[in-house]
Amino acid sequence: MKVLIITGSGEKAFVAGADIAEMSNMTPLEAKKFSLYGQKVFRKIEMLSKPVIAAVNGFALGGGCELSMACDIRIASKNAKFGQPEVGLGIIPGFSGTQRLPRLIGTSKAKELIFTGDMINSDEAYKIGLISKVVELSDLIEEAKKLAKKMMSKSQIAISLAKESINKGIETDIETGNTIEAEDFSLCFAANDQKEGMSAFLEKRSPNFESK
Repeated sequence: MKVLIITGSGEKAFVAGADIAEMSNMTPLEAKKFSLYGQKVFRKIEMLSKPVIAAVNGFALGGGCELSMACDIRIASKNAKFGQPEVGLGIIPGFSGTQRLPRLIGTSKAKELIFTGDMINSDEAYKIGLISKVVELSDLIEEAKKLAKKMMSKSQIAISLAKESINKGIETDIETGNTIEAEDFSLCFAANDQKEGMSAFLEKRSPNFESK
């Protein structure tokens, strides 16, 4: 696997959210375990060494929105809807929604969406930077595959190190982030892909990466 695409089945929902009936009678301890489990699963997705694309084909509410935010890149169909409606149920997002949403769109807008529980369409999600592209539903998977193929043509080692540098760096101050970047930059020079990529550039030909 070089690129992972996550999407929903059918045309209605990406992921509509958790089972409210199942959650309704949880004790505080059970709720904490449930939250920690969801956070752990989504963190594994976020920290995969390969790129992960969310192809959001419909409702992405609650845990569905949180799942999309754990992916590296989000593209959505025109009928997609996003939201964190938890406060309307007397709870807060529990699968890292309070952490990833402000990191993606800024604190003020994230607070507005979480405090109101408002649902937004794909055009609004694009406007605020939650997703990178809006397409017709019929074109969604093809667009995701096209994006994946473009990534697959590049050095997989370089992409993996770039992802690591971004993910780790965004959670630190700029100086620490720069140190992480310099370390990952140097690791590129220990791989044959760097030599092949630069040789191909100088020789004006397409590179043949070992990690393609």
